[in-house]
Amino acid sequence: MTIRTEPRRTGSPVAPGTGAPDALLLHPGEIAPGRARTRGPLRREGPEKLTGEAKYADDLVFPGAWFGATVRSTQAHARLLGIDLGEDFDWSKVVVVTAADIPGENIVSLISDDQPVLVPVGGEIQHHAEPLVLIAAPDRETLRAAKRALTVRTEPLPPVFDPIASEHVFAHYEIEAGDLDAGFAGADLVLEGTYRVGHQEQLYIENNAMIAVPREDGGVTLHGSLQCPYYVHKALKRALALDDVRAQVIQAETGGGFGGKEEYPSILAIHAALLALKCRKPVRMIYDRHEDIAATTKRHPAIVSHRTGVKRDGTLVAQDIEIVMDGGAYSTLTPVVLSRGAIHAGGPYRCPNIRIRARATRTNTPPNGAFRGFGAPQTEFAAETHLNRLADALGIGPLDIRRRNVYRTGDTTPTGQVLLESVAGEEVLERGAEAAEFERLLERSARARTKAGGSRSSSPLATGPVRRASGIGLALAWHGAGFTGSGEVKLASVASVELTAAGQIRILTASTEMGQGTKTIFPQLVADALDVPYEAVEIAPQDTAFVPDSGPTVASRTAMVVGGLCIKAAERLRATVESATGGTFAATYRDHARQSGGVRIDQKFEPYPGVHFDDETYRGDAYPAFGWASCVAEVEVDLDTGEVAVTNVVAVDDVGRVIHETLAEGQVEGGTLQAIGYATIEEMKLHDGRYLNDRLATYLIPTALDAPRITAILVEAPFSGAPHRAKGVGELPMDVGAPAVVAAIHDATGAWIHELPATPERILAALGATTAAPSPTVPAGRRRVEGAIRAPIDEGTDPRPDAPTDPQPLRGPQK
Repeated sequence: MTIRTEPRRTGSPVAPGTGAPDALLLHPGEIAPGRARTRGPLRREGPEKLTGEAKYADDLVFPGAWFGATVRSTQAHARLLGIDLGEDFDWSKVVVVTAADIPGENIVSLISDDQPVLVPVGGEIQHHAEPLVLIAAPDRETLRAAKRALTVRTEPLPPVFDPIASEHVFAHYEIEAGDLDAGFAGADLVLEGTYRVGHQEQLYIENNAMIAVPREDGGVTLHGSLQCPYYVHKALKRALALDDVRAQVIQAETGGGFGGKEEYPSILAIHAALLALKCRKPVRMIYDRHEDIAATTKRHPAIVSHRTGVKRDGTLVAQDIEIVMDGGAYSTLTPVVLSRGAIHAGGPYRCPNIRIRARATRTNTPPNGAFRGFGAPQTEFAAETHLNRLADALGIGPLDIRRRNVYRTGDTTPTGQVLLESVAGEEVLERGAEAAEFERLLERSARARTKAGGSRSSSPLATGPVRRASGIGLALAWHGAGFTGSGEVKLASVASVELTAAGQIRILTASTEMGQGTKTIFPQLVADALDVPYEAVEIAPQDTAFVPDSGPTVASRTAMVVGGLCIKAAERLRATVESATGGTFAATYRDHARQSGGVRIDQKFEPYPGVHFDDETYRGDAYPAFGWASCVAEVEVDLDTGEVAVTNVVAVDDVGRVIHETLAEGQVEGGTLQAIGYATIEEMKLHDGRYLNDRLATYLIPTALDAPRITAILVEAPFSGAPHRAKGVGELPMDVGAPAVVAAIHDATGAWIHELPATPERILAALGATTAAPSPTVPAGRRRVEGAIRAPIDEGTDPRPDAPTDPQPLRGPQK
């Protein structure tokens, strides 16, 4: 079941063998090619990226292109009274676009119709950095001068920054099972806790970028850095009143996304297109890092409250969980983020009596959106930290309490889903504990505390020989693979494989490459299905004029769902050719193409057998399968400064079936490091609704010097619904890393951290060495969270405010 398990740790590093039969022996001064080999084919786009030949959006050249810019709000909440063009500037040199110039609807098409492309005069500004006016000029100097000459008149309005105090509700959900009162009545211990997480910036290596090129037919072609071409396509059609043909979207090489380029590129594409259509020239809109951080979406902050009942042996008997998420100023993808967060909020554990209530509200801060994990990292941090506190209160080990409660085959989730297959929670838990020697190291840190005189927190500062304390922590997570509920059925994705008349095999999908390996694994899967060499399979550019809508590149669905469609299309193509020729596909496909012409197979998604979910009542199979992950983290904490160094991590992830081992391990390592940043140093500071640290110099992420030793272990628990048995891998490591680090900090210091990130200030405050730093919003206890959850919904875009729960929304543009 385990693909690769590292050898047990020894007292010293294991040196590589020196007498291997295939050793490369060189004389002094001799140069020869190296022998590094990947476990799987080389990355399809790797050579172009290594040599600099890859064309990112800013590398694309369009003769005569103008430069576009956005005039943004400097207030969090205000009414736009007017836009004034200065008399001292020659406005004939530039083009200016306001909301009045939008030919279609002034809407960024997504789940709710609440976000304007540009705020109209008389309309309300809802957040700092909201777009008000667009300007394009033939050169950057003229563009800067035009921005200086334009002023906006506004009337300040009172802002709301506390999501609990907000009365504007985007979505709400309630999931119940069993008898909560009876569960608590039978508990031997009831523990309450409230946990907070803040914003996190995706910080992809390439900023958002779009180039719009006007067409002779009145349409526009967009080239850009993006995850979801058809999101942008639908948004362009609606805002610009275009048809399918006159709106064209082409993905340029994309330098990372992590969810930050799922929905946000739609508004940037519309902005660039509006300018291009007005000046009738290509327009480049390439954000610098400051604008990208200041204006784009982030991970949703959340407040999660737990009240949990357990038996003395650690068996969970009741969970009452309440979630308030901060959606920012507009809905964007918030309803779906909240939905996934709510479904995962109880953690990967059996509990017969459970209630999960979740609500997302508006604040006058920049909108929040998709980020790796999509709501689950927020709620699973709370679930895992609360479970560790329960173990601590009961005097049992964190590994033992998980062994007692982890889901196994045949168990039922809060939505009523019976886990029938691909259940690997126990497997990843045991593999992680074994590889990290968790129990031995936990005992070692306990002895160290005893030697130091008990709990580390008994002395606020510890200058001297015990200044640094070591600890180890464990966490477990689950992550639904693919869209929630009937999302895949409603989306009806299509992927195609064609044999051209010239004898080329080509894959056509809208699934994008942004560093995760799509362009490598799709040819792998199709080549295997056709029994041809990997090099014989091409992948078409992601261009809406040529490729079908295979859905967005999100939700850990690309390998599982779209990869599965590619395999089925390839199998049908193989059967078609072999039926016509009587020979094998590999031996006959070129001659068949020359003699009979091209063949294209379009494969539409079909529901997974036996998977049923009622979107209206939120009952049934929330996901066709779940991925499972464990993480064991070791830390060192400086008890004088509160600084944390994560020194070693074992990350175990069940991915169904491994397609490309090197790429899968890279996803685990990258997601784990991103989770470590979320746990320790990544924090957006806000003042009056504006991000204060909107620069790379002030928003900190882990660098190579901060990266611990990461051991990635891949587990295979195959999912029968996919022809290749694969599930997703991209999001799993993000769910589990932060609670493992926080547990390790507790093991080292004796202090529990309830709010991410676990900054030095928060650690010292928890140790009693300093006064707690003020929270960015009003502090939230369980009673206040409960009050917000119970309040009637009188305002907002919630689709069913009077019902117990909203229906499951479709992720993506609705029109």
